[in-house]
Amino acid sequence: MDDLTYWLLFFSASLAINISPGPDLFYILSRTIACGKNAGMASSLGVGTGALVHVTAAALGLSAILATSAIAFSVVKYVGAAYLIYLGIKNLHSAGAIPALSAAKIVEISSWAAFKQGMLVDILNPKAAIFFIAFLPQFIRPEIGVVPLQLFGLGILVILMGFVVEFSFIFLAAKITGCLRRNQSISSWLDRALGSILIALGIRLAFVEKT
Repeated sequence: MDDLTYWLLFFSASLAINISPGPDLFYILSRTIACGKNAGMASSLGVGTGALVHVTAAALGLSAILATSAIAFSVVKYVGAAYLIYLGIKNLHSAGAIPALSAAKIVEISSWAAFKQGMLVDILNPKAAIFFIAFLPQFIRPEIGVVPLQLFGLGILVILMGFVVEFSFIFLAAKITGCLRRNQSISSWLDRALGSILIALGIRLAFVEKT
């Protein structure tokens, strides 16, 4: 396989995977709709940081533990599911409650919280760890050597492509929902929708099976 074909195949596969709807993308979009563009971007950066943890673990061989141990997989899965459901319930309780703070202050608080939550959402998703350990080795070139560095570098490229895809969705979602946020009743509905989505994602994660 020549270099051009190799990279076309890798980036095409990475783009398809990042565009495919999944817990991370749904979380980022729901945060954007509920809290605005800055919170959405912070969520994306948090998810990317969580993915970096999985990439590093895959490069070091640690992700194999989740792939082979049913107990480890279940522990991470249920903790992640509980966390998503907790965030969803928290959002349902605060539906429509917009703090009387300056816009800058709201953005600062929301962005940091969204970053931490996005990072935990990804780290506590065992499927993300298994994805990297299953996907990246397909593009390893033995003739180059230093397999862990290849895994890490390819993982970084997948994450960067994820940022491109996610930020495109974020700006589109923010533009559509910006005007809706000015209506208090719609704002409350969006908060409830976010809470429901997070709870649904948590329930979905709880029933995920190790493949």
